Amino acid sequence: MFKARHDGFTLIELLMVVAIIGIIASIAIPSLFRARQSANEASAVSSLRSISSAQSAYAASCGYGYYARTLEILATAPPGSASFVGPDLASTNVVKSAYTITMGSDAPAPASVPPACNAGALGTGYHATAVPLTGAGSREFGANTTGTIYFTVLPAAVAVTDIGVSSGAPLR
Repeated sequence: MFKARHDGFTLIELLMVVAIIGIIASIAIPSLFRARQSANEASAVSSLRSISSAQSAYAASCGYGYYARTLEILATAPPGSASFVGPDLASTNVVKSAYTITMGSDAPAPASVPPACNAGALGTGYHATAVPLTGAGSREFGANTTGTIYFTVLPAAVAVTDIGVSSGAPLR
């Protein structure tokens, strides 16, 4: 004489648990995407700040008051010293945290300026941009010789030159 046991969960109880988990997930996932987007934007701004700091150091110590024309030049270490940017920013059009980072220069330095300490091409200024990959961010960022970082809300593009900005607002 065995007695039947009825331990366990009913189908209704299991469906209720699944429904509650679904509701919690539908609330949390958009917050996760917003947090990821904010982190990507913070990384892009940090990259532009690093480039601005590296350009200031390059102009003061290696470029006779002029700037590196490309990220590759900033990444080339002078003899007996370290490079001005890290390996994560060592090439033009590098993708970092879902943003494409670029840098360039509008005008070369005068021909009378001696070569830079790392033999890189010198420019009278620089401009850098951080453009998000599709769906990765809602803002574009740019920086230039002034050291100010600018932004636009997509779909507008940030437009910076070595000394000016025609599209973008200063980041505060």
